[in-house]
Amino acid sequence: MDIATQRPHAGQSTRMVLATDLDGTFLGGSAAHRATLYTWLRAQPDVRLVFVTGRDPAFIGRLVEEGDVPAPEFVVGDVGTTIARFDAGRVQPLPDLEAPIAEAWRGLDGEIRARLADVPGLWLQEAEFRHRLSYEYDDRFDRAALSVLDGLAVDLIVSHGCFVDVLPKGVSKGPSLLRLIDHLGLDAERVLVAGDTLNDLSMFETGLHGALVGGSEAELLDATAHLPRAHRCRHIGAGGIIEAIHAHALHPTPPEMPL
Repeated sequence: MDIATQRPHAGQSTRMVLATDLDGTFLGGSAAHRATLYTWLRAQPDVRLVFVTGRDPAFIGRLVEEGDVPAPEFVVGDVGTTIARFDAGRVQPLPDLEAPIAEAWRGLDGEIRARLADVPGLWLQEAEFRHRLSYEYDDRFDRAALSVLDGLAVDLIVSHGCFVDVLPKGVSKGPSLLRLIDHLGLDAERVLVAGDTLNDLSMFETGLHGALVGGSEAELLDATAHLPRAHRCRHIGAGGIIEAIHAHALHPTPPEMPL
C-alpha cells in the first residue's frame, strides 16, 4: 500500500471522528473538494476516520491500495454487518463485536436465497457477503414481492432506486457504529456521520451530528426532516462533509470551506 494513504495514528486525544459512507459521499463530489478533505484528514492526528458502507471488505482493501483515499482506522461494512479494524491494508473483523450479528444471521442465508429466487426483476449482487444479502432490481420488480420474507427475523432496506439489502433484524449501519464507538470509548458528541441514501438512515437516527450531503436521496431527506442534527448540505460528497464540519463546529482548524 502506498505510504501516502496512511494517516497519522490517532493518539489518546480524539478531537473528532468522521464516520462516512463511501459511494456518493466520501467518494463523491468534485476532485478539488475530495483532495481538500483527504489532504486535511491525512494531516490531522486528532481526527479518526471510519468507513460506514455497504461495500464488502475486499472492495475497501482495493480502494485504499489504489492510494487516492486516506486509510480508515475502522470499518463498519456490509451495511453494518461487518465491524472491523483496518490494518496492514486489510479489513480485519472484530469477533467480539460481530458475535451477536453472526448469531442473528445463523441459518437465514439459504432460506432468504430460496424465497427470493423467483422474484421477477430481482437478482443477487456479485459480491462476497458477510452476515447479509444484497440484491439489485429493475422496473419489473414490485416491492410487495418482498412479503415472501415475512416471518423471518430480518430487516429490509430498499434504496437508491435499485438496491435491496436483507440484514439480520436490528442490525444496520447506525447500531453497529454505536457499538464500535462504545467499544473504543469515544465521545459521541465528537462524531460526524455522513451519507446520501436510505441505507444511511440509521446513522442519522443515532442522534449523532450528521451530514446529509448534496444530492441525497429524496426519501432520506424526508425521513430525516425531523432530526435537528442532520445538516442538509449544499455541496455534493466530500464538499458536503467539509460543509458539515464547519456547521457543527467539530474541529478548531477545519478544512477550507467550499465555495
